[in-house]
Amino acid sequence: MARLNYNHLYYFWAVAHEGNLTRAAELLHVSQSAVSIQIRKLERELGQELFDRGGRQLVLTEAGRIALDHADEIFARGTELLGILRERGSPRRVLRVGAVATLSRNFQLAFLAPAIANPKVQLLLRSGALPDLLAELDGHRLDVVLTNAAPPPEAASSWIVHALASQPVSLVGPTGRFIPERPIEDLLANEPLILPGRHSSIRIGFDALIDRLGIEPRLAAEVDDMAMLRLLARAGMGLAVVPPIVVRDEIEQGVLSEISHLEGLEETFLAVSLPRRFPNPILDSLLRADRLATTPQPFATGG
Repeated sequence: MARLNYNHLYYFWAVAHEGNLTRAAELLHVSQSAVSIQIRKLERELGQELFDRGGRQLVLTEAGRIALDHADEIFARGTELLGILRERGSPRRVLRVGAVATLSRNFQLAFLAPAIANPKVQLLLRSGALPDLLAELDGHRLDVVLTNAAPPPEAASSWIVHALASQPVSLVGPTGRFIPERPIEDLLANEPLILPGRHSSIRIGFDALIDRLGIEPRLAAEVDDMAMLRLLARAGMGLAVVPPIVVRDEIEQGVLSEISHLEGLEETFLAVSLPRRFPNPILDSLLRADRLATTPQPFATGG
């Protein structure tokens, strides 16, 4: 059986982390050509290109990212062995997740719950704007992007968009402050409203709704971050236009109440991935679980 040359792997590991052949050679106290030779030998052993050498910078390929994950684990274990003279724990797999800043934290926790509960899984979570996260996905630095907005169609030819769940949108406010029987038109026209940012799918749908109703709403706050929207709703600043999942804990505690459902408005939760020659088994299991099992209430599982 073929055996991996860990000296070759160590040279690759150093270059991948330094991101530069010259710095890695200086760190290893060898010439650049020696480093290049070692990496080429490792690529022949593995039968895969580990770096994309098309540009001026060394960029990891998909196979290179997987090799780096394993190299990190291997050398971390070696450090533990030297430090405590025994192995500790069991191998951990890495799942790199990006989530748009406007996405419900409760939804993220529900989707990632099986991975969070697995002690063999290491989660790396990043938050940001959708274009930045999709660039990270294309660069193999993320395994999946969780979003409530579909990628732009002109750029989505290679992305796989998984519809995970959908959640109705409601008016939510402090318990006891608003009368649920009031007509929705009265609430929208006369109560201060806390709205998502103008580029969110919820806000687009909401703006269309009030246009149909001929209402000029009272805007108390416009918030891009769902966590801040949740805090403003708790503080009683106004009625929040939000999926109840975002404020589930506050509703269960009786701090906030769902005053009225907004007919026709819903938020769709999506997972964006790429076709992989080496699929991440953790991500595959999460996507299968979401499709084959009922998502924890109050979700309605999507396609």
